[in-house]
Amino acid sequence: MSQLLRVRNLSKFFGGLAAIHDVDFHVNRGEILSIIGPNGAGKTTLFNLLTGIYHPSRGEVFFQDEPIMNCSPHQTARLGIARTFQTTTLFGELSVLDNVIIGHRCRQSSGLWDALLKTKRLRREVDESLECAQEFLSFVGLAERQKDLARNISQEAQKRLSIVMALATRPQLLLLDEPTSGLIAEETGDLMNLFLRIVKRGVTICLIEHKMRVVMNISDRVMVLNHGEKIAEGPPQEISRHRAVIEAYLGEEYAT
Repeated sequence: MSQLLRVRNLSKFFGGLAAIHDVDFHVNRGEILSIIGPNGAGKTTLFNLLTGIYHPSRGEVFFQDEPIMNCSPHQTARLGIARTFQTTTLFGELSVLDNVIIGHRCRQSSGLWDALLKTKRLRREVDESLECAQEFLSFVGLAERQKDLARNISQEAQKRLSIVMALATRPQLLLLDEPTSGLIAEETGDLMNLFLRIVKRGVTICLIEHKMRVVMNISDRVMVLNHGEKIAEGPPQEISRHRAVIEAYLGEEYAT
């Protein structure tokens, strides 16, 4: 299995604090890699480094063998990395459909002059965006809600919509930051099935997750962070028995 993303000696310092310290890991094409660890372990900071929100203090990040340490969020999106955020970020006053069309915008090349002149390129890209948005809304089960305002749909539907917006950028790697937080068991199970379907479509997933039911049931591998450092990495069952992980995060009751 080939590596889609490689990270070497990645570190991020805020003043004298090391939020991420010398982390090495990789993401294989076609897998689901889960990242777990206690609050403050550096998980979201790691995602911010991978997507250009932060630039590393030191270390290297390669996506499809190309260095991306100095890329902006817009550039990483165009390269094929999309993400969702722990707090669902939507355009609440716009329709569900329009939110997805905005997500697809990074794949378009038309600009101001195209809009002013109503060029063929603009018309073609508008049609492509609409087709893409409707395709993905159907894929995640939101086709019937496409005309609703994003703020009026349920929390679970908003989670799905944020994933659709990321998918509309046509990524190869999808980063999900606590996608099941705040959801009941049935809703969590539905999202787990969606993640597996996304991977079957050829999109690799890396997710930050606290629910061990999710991690243990859908992950190919698990990486564990604590105080900004990687303390373990491996298959889910191996991680569940790892002494350092039990002590730092899972607790003795999980081991029993």
